[in-house]
Amino acid sequence: MGQGTRKTVWLIVSLIFGIGYWFGHGALGHGPVAIVVKMAGVGALAAYAWHNASLARRPIALVMALGALGDGLIELNLIAGALAFLAGHIVACRFYFGLRRNPRWTDTVLAVPVINAIIIAGVEIVSPSPGTAIYAVGLASMATFAWMSDFRRDRVALGAFMFAASDLLLFARMGPLAQSAVPGLLIWPLYYAGQVLITLGVVGLQGRTTTP
Repeated sequence: MGQGTRKTVWLIVSLIFGIGYWFGHGALGHGPVAIVVKMAGVGALAAYAWHNASLARRPIALVMALGALGDGLIELNLIAGALAFLAGHIVACRFYFGLRRNPRWTDTVLAVPVINAIIIAGVEIVSPSPGTAIYAVGLASMATFAWMSDFRRDRVALGAFMFAASDLLLFARMGPLAQSAVPGLLIWPLYYAGQVLITLGVVGLQGRTTTP
């Protein structure tokens, strides 16, 4: 097996576990096997990023590793899982800020306030509490810095927005959508596909973005 194949295999492993968890989580239940399978999807993305990203872009591997940790911890304790994801958002903010683009006035005046307002207000509407407010700020900041980064918006920023949408549904499932089947159908595919887009957008980009 060549070096290139060994690097790519982590993406294949991620897709197997990430897609497999989506289709099989009902049969897996909530035991240790389900937790391992769930963590393996984004955990393999972390390995893929570590082996393929340039040194400047390698922090995205830590972001994914913290996401995988959150995937497991949230099955055991909601607060512990949220803290792991929040740590990932903080690392992502620092990473994206270091590779930011020259902003247009529309980004500063319109896009940034709108992104923050929608995400923070959305989380607080579906699950109002001091804890969710703190998490919402971290989530909104991550999505905002992804939008303002130099990476392609149709990959990294879109992936960040999908992550945010997944979290909104997760909080809604504990409140107004508690009896709805929609969150259960969409939370994982939005979250996992978002993480894949972020990873591929960061690892696969060489040089400045061509996407406005």
